[in-house]
Amino acid sequence: MISLFLASMLFVVIHAMISGTNLRGKLVAVMGEKTYAAGFSILSALALGWMILTFSTAPHVELWMPAAALTHLAMVLMLIAIMLAVLAFTTPNPTSVVGGGKSLREENAAKGIIKVTRHPFLVGVTLWAIAHILANGDLASVLFFGGFLILSIIGPPQIDAKRKAKNADSWARFSAQTSWLPFAAIFQGRARVTLGEIGWTGIAGGVALYVAILLFLHDWAFGVALF
Repeated sequence: MISLFLASMLFVVIHAMISGTNLRGKLVAVMGEKTYAAGFSILSALALGWMILTFSTAPHVELWMPAAALTHLAMVLMLIAIMLAVLAFTTPNPTSVVGGGKSLREENAAKGIIKVTRHPFLVGVTLWAIAHILANGDLASVLFFGGFLILSIIGPPQIDAKRKAKNADSWARFSAQTSWLPFAAIFQGRARVTLGEIGWTGIAGGVALYVAILLFLHDWAFGVALF
């Protein structure tokens, strides 16, 4: 269990303390962008592999007995999480590393799901982590999924700060059209969105992926049947 804790901490630290801070820029200046990217990718993969290995072999230490209500809540959260992940990859997003700068310069940069939250993928990760912690109720799950939960919460402010530093004017216009907290901009009257604008294809794709995970993908990939 200590090994799982250390692996999870390493995964969090290399993202939160290196990629998400000014240290990244200093390392790039010394190593070069390509060398840094390769080294960071390798270190991230090693940390993730360590997490997965220690999680799969960790003893079961029950913290609470998941009630039926928690299991049902987890299923709902997972549906939303998967839909957000699919929509995140099918909607242009000014906060993304690839192509984000071009999208940010547009007058109406926030489109579809980005009006609901400008970090749909990370919000999806937040819900995914919470769902698995609630449904499993054991210490290993708290340590494993908790690492992803921490990163998904501290990641958006760090990403926003980096985008703002590079494109202050464009960021001010974009951030006025959306919010990190889901639906905050809509409730405040700063944005309006319809399901049609979010995209029925992306929504249907998310539902289809969710059903596939429930029926066979989760069992095939992780050896844990959900039914």
